[in-house]
Amino acid sequence: MAKLLFVMTGAAYWTLKDGTRHATGYWAEEFAAPYKALTEAGHQVVVATPNGVVPTVDMMSLRPEMAGSAQIALDLEAIIRSAEVMRRPIQLADARLEDYDAVYFPGGHGPMEDLCVDADAGRLLTAALAAGKPLAIVCHAPAAMLATRIHGVSPFAGYRITAFTNEEENAVGLGPKARWLLEDELIDLGVEFTKGEMWKPYTVVDRNLFTGQNPASAAVLAERLLKVL
Repeated sequence: MAKLLFVMTGAAYWTLKDGTRHATGYWAEEFAAPYKALTEAGHQVVVATPNGVVPTVDMMSLRPEMAGSAQIALDLEAIIRSAEVMRRPIQLADARLEDYDAVYFPGGHGPMEDLCVDADAGRLLTAALAAGKPLAIVCHAPAAMLATRIHGVSPFAGYRITAFTNEEENAVGLGPKARWLLEDELIDLGVEFTKGEMWKPYTVVDRNLFTGQNPASAAVLAERLLKVL
C-alpha cells in the first residue's frame, strides 16, 4: 500500500483583475475521481492545505451540467462527504516528502489564489521533482509551479507539461477577467507547454511528472499513477 499526499488549495475565492472575488475552491471531480480510484486500490491518502484549513469545494463543480449529469454530481458529493481526510487536513508547512510515496495536486481556480505564491507548495514540488517520486498535477494546480522560482529560475523549466488552457479559460468566461492566465505564466516559466482538445482528457508524462489539462483528465491521471505505485 502506498501513501499519497494530496496538496489542495485553501482558497475559497479567486481575486480577479478588477479586484472582485470569484467564489471558487477545488474542483470536485479532480479530488473525488483520483481519491476514489486510489483508495479503492488500497492506497492511503493524506490531505494538506495552507495553514491546515478545510478545503472548499467549488459549488459550480457540483452542478449537474458541469459534472456531466445529476447522478454524477450526487456521486461526487457522496465521495467528498465520505472522505474523512478532507475534514482534518494537515498543514502544508508540516508535510514532509519522505513520508509519502507520491504527491498529487488537484485543481480548481483556488490554486490561482494561494498555491501559486505558497513557499511550502514550491518547496514540496521542488523536492518531489528532485526525488523522482511520482508527482501528479491537474488543471489549474500547475499554478503552484510558479512558487518554485528562485531568482527567477524554476526546476520545472524544460519539462513537458499540460494545464488548463487559455482557450478553456476564455470558454468559461474568465479569461478576460483574470489578472493572468495560467498557460501564459507556465510558458514564461520555461516549460514546454502542450495541449489537447478543450474539455477532453489529455495527460502528459515527463520523467516523474504527470500533468493533466482539465477536470476530465483527473481520472486518467489517477490511472497512470496507479500503474507506477
